[in-house]
Amino acid sequence: MKLSAEMKAFEGRLGHHFARPELLVRALTHPSMSSPDRDDNQRLEFLGDRVLGLVMAEALLERDKEAEEGQLAPRFNALVRKEACADVAREIDLGKVLRLGRSEMLSGGRRKQALLGDAMEAVIAAVYRDAGFEAARDVVLRLWGARIDTVKADARDAKTALQEWAQGRGLPPPDYVQTARSGPDHAPQFTIEARLKNGEAATATAGSKRQAEQAAAKALLDRMASGDG
Repeated sequence: MKLSAEMKAFEGRLGHHFARPELLVRALTHPSMSSPDRDDNQRLEFLGDRVLGLVMAEALLERDKEAEEGQLAPRFNALVRKEACADVAREIDLGKVLRLGRSEMLSGGRRKQALLGDAMEAVIAAVYRDAGFEAARDVVLRLWGARIDTVKADARDAKTALQEWAQGRGLPPPDYVQTARSGPDHAPQFTIEARLKNGEAATATAGSKRQAEQAAAKALLDRMASGDG
């Protein structure tokens, strides 16, 4: 199988040349594009999630030989979650070569976080199947790069951290209120305000309510940490 010029360019951004290019094509084929004679990327996604997890677990152990499991687990979760995979996918412009059915394409599928994250995991599996674990590890470590070294020692999600902050000061859990929604249906933007009972609040906007809530919680935590609140 010969790859298109766009897929060859993607190989360059990925940093791996496929001996079996059909693996890359499959990894980039969303179920909306599949057919009886065309496999989609769901099985590869399942495998890639596990390969990514092993690479990250090893990397975290190597970088911090003193950390306990309770410290490593939240860092691990931050590095392998779908949002992180989608961020990496955007950096290498994976959406440009994602193979989608017409309806998914028209609904903005190339920008959807879930689709990008799934495809990134599938691509990792494709590298693994093509050239083995060492090659997959090299690709993952290069693409995740500084994320591994800069992931915070306490990488709990911001909503959990804010709730614990509030409880530690005798406050009830924070409230999250949607204050605005904009953009088309296929690419909405949600604005969420995180509110504490002491009157402090912070807002954030993101492409999903979950992301916006997390970003608002982080903004409020940062404000508390800086002594502004």
